[in-house]
Amino acid sequence: MENQLIYDKIEKWVDFWNSYDLDKFDNLFLNDMRVTYFSSERQGLIKGYNALIHHHEEFGFVKGGKIQQTKLWLEDIDIKNYNEITIVCAIWYFRRNNNPIPQKGPVTIIYQHTSQGWKIIHMNFSNYK
Repeated sequence: MENQLIYDKIEKWVDFWNSYDLDKFDNLFLNDMRVTYFSSERQGLIKGYNALIHHHEEFGFVKGGKIQQTKLWLEDIDIKNYNEITIVCAIWYFRRNNNPIPQKGPVTIIYQHTSQGWKIIHMNFSNYK
């Protein structure tokens, strides 16, 4: 049952990414300075809620979202539960402008169970060459 909740959270994150809608951000990520993120598009660790919002704004995310000619999806999803922490490992795919060859790589998403439900506390993206 717990895995189904996490699959639902993953689907909401994929929807967030494909809609570019910053209004969905609060429902996904822990809202404090402890949230961290490694992007596949830039070097260094992104630390804190506001820095993570800014990072997504740099990618074109806006309040209310927008239609993009891109699509992100996950495959080979593996979920491991550790009490208040859940670790998701998957392969992400990202297609730009109907390019037949998507960008891809591994992703690790760490969720923590909070008083507001399951929230992302860390994400780590890498690229396959």
